Amino acid sequence: MSFSLPQLRFAADALDPHISQRTIEFHYGKHHQAYVNNLNGLLPGSGFENASLEEIITNASGPVFNNAAQIWNHTFYFEAFDPAGRKSPEGPLAGAIDRDFGDFAAFKDAFTKAAATLFGSGWAWLAKNDQGKLHILQESNAGNPLTQGMTPLLTCDVWEHAYYLDYQNRRPDYIAAFWNLVDWSVVEERF
Repeated sequence: MSFSLPQLRFAADALDPHISQRTIEFHYGKHHQAYVNNLNGLLPGSGFENASLEEIITNASGPVFNNAAQIWNHTFYFEAFDPAGRKSPEGPLAGAIDRDFGDFAAFKDAFTKAAATLFGSGWAWLAKNDQGKLHILQESNAGNPLTQGMTPLLTCDVWEHAYYLDYQNRRPDYIAAFWNLVDWSVVEERF
C-alpha cells in the first residue's frame, strides 16, 4: 500500500486572515507531504506494507509510527477547518462538553491552556474514552489518542511549523485564531 496526500476541503487562501496561504503552502504542501513521502519510503520490509494508518499508529514504533501518526494527525487537523462552519457544538456533543467541563467556555479555556502550555512540539486533543467521557490531552511530537484506545474528536497542531510564518513565537495568538476556523459540525460527526 502507498499513501498519498489527502486533498484539503478548502482553497489554500480560504483560512486568511487566521492562517495564511503561505502557511498552508508550507504546512500542508511541504510538511504534510514530507510525512507521506517518508512513510512510503519506510514501508517496504516494515511489516506494515498493507496496514492502514490506524493499524500502523496502534502497532508501530519509531520512524514508521512517527510518520504515519503525523499524516493522520495533520489530515484530522485540516479536516476540521471551515471558516464558514458552525462555531460551537450542539446536541449530544454540547451536552458531553457541559457534563465533563462545566460549559463550552470552560472547555475552550482548558483546551487553549493545554495547547499553549505543551512544552515543545506536539498536539492538543479533545478525545473521548470508551465510556464516552471527554478528555483534553497533551501529546508530544506525533502523539495520538488512538494509542490509548481513545477516539480523537479535535486537535490543535502546536508544532512551530503550524504557526511560525504567521505568528512567530506567539503561540497563544495562533490558538485564538484556531477557534475561528473549527467547524463544530465536523467534530460532532466524529463524536
